[in-house]
Amino acid sequence: MVKSIEEINRRIEKGEAVVYSAEELKGLLREGEDVSPSTVDVVTTATCGIMSGTVAALTVPVAEKGVFRKAESFWFNGVPAHPGPCPNESLGIVDVLLYGTSYANMEYGGGHVLRDLVEGKEIEVRVEADGNIFENHVTLEDLVYSKLLTTRGAFKNYVAFVNGEPDPVKTIFSVTGLKGPYKEVSVSGCGEVNPVENDPLLSTIGVGTRILLNGGRGYVIGQGTRSTPEKPNLSVYGDLRDMESKYMGGFKTSKTPECITSVAVPIPVTETTMPYLRVSDDDIELPIAEIHNRIPFASGTYGDVWRDKDHEVRYVFEKCIDCKVCDVETLCPTNAFTTKRGIDKMRCYNCGACVTICPGGAFVGSCGTMEIEGTDVPITLRQSNRSRANQLAKRLQKMIQNGTFLLGKKMDEI
Repeated sequence: MVKSIEEINRRIEKGEAVVYSAEELKGLLREGEDVSPSTVDVVTTATCGIMSGTVAALTVPVAEKGVFRKAESFWFNGVPAHPGPCPNESLGIVDVLLYGTSYANMEYGGGHVLRDLVEGKEIEVRVEADGNIFENHVTLEDLVYSKLLTTRGAFKNYVAFVNGEPDPVKTIFSVTGLKGPYKEVSVSGCGEVNPVENDPLLSTIGVGTRILLNGGRGYVIGQGTRSTPEKPNLSVYGDLRDMESKYMGGFKTSKTPECITSVAVPIPVTETTMPYLRVSDDDIELPIAEIHNRIPFASGTYGDVWRDKDHEVRYVFEKCIDCKVCDVETLCPTNAFTTKRGIDKMRCYNCGACVTICPGGAFVGSCGTMEIEGTDVPITLRQSNRSRANQLAKRLQKMIQNGTFLLGKKMDEI
């Protein structure tokens, strides 16, 4: 059955389109259900992960016109940003680029600033110009321009990392330092629900494809840096004002803070895309690399990470041994836990770090193992949030079912 995007959009507008989230589709396929272009119109895919290539272009009011000539340095809550490229000479406003990976300290970085802005929090801005410091406090509503983009993101899944040497390694792929030799595995990638994994030839994903970025409407710009035909990734953009904070934020690591970003992409179901939409976690290879050289030397699959595993972490209060200092509260990468309030589900990344960190076993979540040279090594950190990705895919599914989101035909190939 040959279907065009125009035909699918007409069905969406009439409320007749059949739309599944990737999670639903994979479940039906595992149950042996007959799924084909004649029975389904759209599948919504998504990923939520650490995306270092996240950057925001912002226009920030700082002072009255003529107070300073040109910004030389800029900070959001102490996080450095990059003024320009436009000088905005003597206008009192500053165009800046804020990297998601810039940071003020080990606890707070660009990803945290972006989430704080979307949550409506007031941000302190500081400008150095002509040897003087100028300050202001702004919210997202005060910003003249607020676009988020990724130089690369939504990878066609990723790589798992281990440390083959005895001493722990401080790295962005660990919360406490990656222990060795071969004591633990750090993984990334949402597996079978990942957008590019479901359209690896990018037959429907291209320049201009409509997406959701952190819950808000966005578009694909093109391929991202380090993208290859074998391992494609995307450059995308959207407006911060449309986004939801639960899909984004900062993530503390043992090295420097990182940035959480989420992307959802609708895949039209056609004879071309259907074979790839059948992909499952067990089909997708997950290479295992040594952290010191990042060269893969073994492999497993995303079935090791996600199949029959707990996609969410639970806190069992009765098991808390009331440590004088709670290591989980201190080390949680998203500051999602306090002993007084428990887990904040809007902030919890379900990374699984707490399961290993807590000496009393008060945190429950099966994160799986990966076989390395005949030994099952535990997965102790998941830097992708499958649960949140599924939530974003369902959000997009509902928008399409309600007729508020139409598929966008790509304007050019990637």
